[in-house]
Amino acid sequence: MDAAFTTKDDVKKSLPGYRARHGRFDIVTLPPAQYLIVDGQGDPNTSPEWTAAIEALYPLAYALKFASKTERQRDYVVPPLEALWWADDMQSFTAARDKSRWSWTALSLVPEWLTAGDVDAARTTVLAKGAPPPALGRVRLETLEEGLCVQTLHLGSFDDEGPVLAALHDEFIPQHGLRMTGRHHEVYFSDLRRVEPAKLRTLLRQPVERVEP
Repeated sequence: MDAAFTTKDDVKKSLPGYRARHGRFDIVTLPPAQYLIVDGQGDPNTSPEWTAAIEALYPLAYALKFASKTERQRDYVVPPLEALWWADDMQSFTAARDKSRWSWTALSLVPEWLTAGDVDAARTTVLAKGAPPPALGRVRLETLEEGLCVQTLHLGSFDDEGPVLAALHDEFIPQHGLRMTGRHHEVYFSDLRRVEPAKLRTLLRQPVERVEP
């Protein structure tokens, strides 16, 4: 049997952007990557927009996976859900944690061997099944170029991220001659529907640049 059908690519094992350690910050340089993207605003715990975004991303991601396996003879594990988060006042992420003021972009990584044409074909497949997700038309393919980043693994509830982010933003980054550039990035290794908050595993990432001496 062809090895392509017996093994699966898994970005959590192969890409440095999906490896982080709890209790420490690591500086990494990441290559450009393409994602399925949906934008929105508001508290993800209560926002219908967030629910609609996830309901649109997953069918498209799995249609891409199936097409890659059958048409490209290359199977892979659907990557974990990710999101970019930002607000006009970054204290909303640390001290205040006012989620109603957050804006976000929900993300699903697309393997580098797939193209915009593959995404269009997968969208057609989802549409053909009837009753497509309402936000399906808002999903787009974009390349994210984060480059130099600092990341760590957070264990526990999302509501406990505040002190970790404060240490990252206010201590580690300036102490290492860096400054923040892009948007706060999270990768969700846990199934949010099945894992209790205390056991969640979340990669926290902040794009940075070096400060000229």
